[in-house]
Amino acid sequence: MSAYQFLPATVEEVPILISVPHCGIEFPEELKNEYVQELIQAPDDTDWFVDHLYDFAPHLGISMIIARYSRWVIDLNRDPKNEPLYTDGRLLTGLCATTTFLGKHIYRDQRKEVSSHEVERRRSQYYRTYHGKIEEQLHRLKRKFGTVLLWDCHSIRQVVRTIHPEKFPDLILGDADGTSASPGLIEAALRNLELSDYTVGHNYPFKGGYITRHFGKPGEHQHALQLEMCKVRYMDDGELKYDSERAGKMRTVLQSTLTGLIEWLTN
Repeated sequence: MSAYQFLPATVEEVPILISVPHCGIEFPEELKNEYVQELIQAPDDTDWFVDHLYDFAPHLGISMIIARYSRWVIDLNRDPKNEPLYTDGRLLTGLCATTTFLGKHIYRDQRKEVSSHEVERRRSQYYRTYHGKIEEQLHRLKRKFGTVLLWDCHSIRQVVRTIHPEKFPDLILGDADGTSASPGLIEAALRNLELSDYTVGHNYPFKGGYITRHFGKPGEHQHALQLEMCKVRYMDDGELKYDSERAGKMRTVLQSTLTGLIEWLTN
């Protein structure tokens, strides 16, 4: 089975590509029995329902790449060499995590690391496949339009003390401290997000993961932005179930923001 699902634009396409790297909940058959079975029934640290939140995108002309496998198999938004993305003391999970963000063991044998041979196998079979598809589509769109934007979609619990001591803003735009996209595009994204009723953060406490930092090359007319959102803004208070009313409000903001970015990119 492919490491991703690709949803092509259903109307005339625009120069935006969406990536959803952390919504996967499947586990390859050869690995499934190695995990704590009750944990993988609903794997924590999943960006639940984010692919559903954005399912309007193909109707705007935006193709989507959606991860199939859980980030516990391999984290598609980490540095492939396992270099840390942050150095501020927060709990970091690696390319092939062995615990949840709350420090709970996810493997039955409570291993502290995945072997280098196994990491390389997963990197080759799942990680490079996903990133290769992103690269292929970005190159195709840039050839067609001259410029392209990768919009990387994420969500997180409203409170994760091991990462940040306080509640997160509702929406956090990450652009690697202004290096992954042009100033005008960043300003357009922030302006549209701030028209909402949500609290909006910028590069803190998330500035974009490896996908944003790696693919964002504004000097080459290839831009990348990450949007993190609090799960409670589209799920119930327990952050367990999809809440249609809350999700509907969020979808309106996401759609208007992407529409604004389409106008910026095509004018």
